[in-house]
Amino acid sequence: MQFFKSVNIDFIGNHVKIFVISVLLILMTMIVFVYRGGPNYGIDFTGGILMQISFQEENVALQDVRRAIENSGISSFELQSSENLITIRTKQIFDSQEEFKNLVKDAISTKVPNNNMEIKKIEYVGSTVGAYFFKRAFYAFLFAFIGMIIYIGFRFKSVLWGFSAVVGIVHDIIISFGFVLLVNKEVNITVVAALLTIAGYSINDTIVLFDRIKENLEFYSKKDFGVVINNSTNDVLVRTVVTSLTVFIVSCSLFFFGGEVIHTFAYVMIIGTCLGVFSSIFICAPLVYELETRRRKYLKTAIK
Repeated sequence: MQFFKSVNIDFIGNHVKIFVISVLLILMTMIVFVYRGGPNYGIDFTGGILMQISFQEENVALQDVRRAIENSGISSFELQSSENLITIRTKQIFDSQEEFKNLVKDAISTKVPNNNMEIKKIEYVGSTVGAYFFKRAFYAFLFAFIGMIIYIGFRFKSVLWGFSAVVGIVHDIIISFGFVLLVNKEVNITVVAALLTIAGYSINDTIVLFDRIKENLEFYSKKDFGVVINNSTNDVLVRTVVTSLTVFIVSCSLFFFGGEVIHTFAYVMIIGTCLGVFSSIFICAPLVYELETRRRKYLKTAIK
């Protein structure tokens, strides 16, 4: 990583071009949203049919059950294993519970022969995530963003810094969600968890950069504000790239080798890790520069 020592990138000088790229990515999200007709909601949002099964033998692999159901033609389902029970949930619509039961039974008996399957329970279930969840999630995000603005505003003596950090988080979440829509992945609890993880990762990276900017402003108070931000961003560039690279490598490992259950989470984390670095360096810090520059000009005009 020694080549980073000589880097002196003009982040502020090119921030308008970067803002344009971000706007285009957000527009892409909106276009994909309209094209897809909205998110492809998973069972957590739509509800469906739930079935619990067990086997006489305990050596039946969950992966074999998954392949059997996939081969049966059921397009969207979730599997959970607990003790000796396997829970199957699907949002696919059937004429009756009996149709679903026979379909699963035939598929599993073909894939897992000589192992009697017993159906413990089958029923229709409602969505575990509905209007209540959206309302609570909205309030959670709202109060979290307000809290961040207050804390960062107090920490860096300007609400504008807190506002810039929150804009970076919203930027990352929207574009990450756009990539989920782009590949038409199901939006379920796993995706929500990944987006919340991205939000936490993004704000952490941003605060590290803001800390360095604050330190340099105290040491180089007579320097131009844009120059201080550029120098500060270049100072933490190695730290940002190295730490983000480690998260990126882990996310890629989960994506390729973690199995289907963790696949969507890893996919969102790969996108979010890249966006977290991007927003901290190219969105949050330049936005602070823009807002602070405008505020200082306004105060000078008001004094005159």
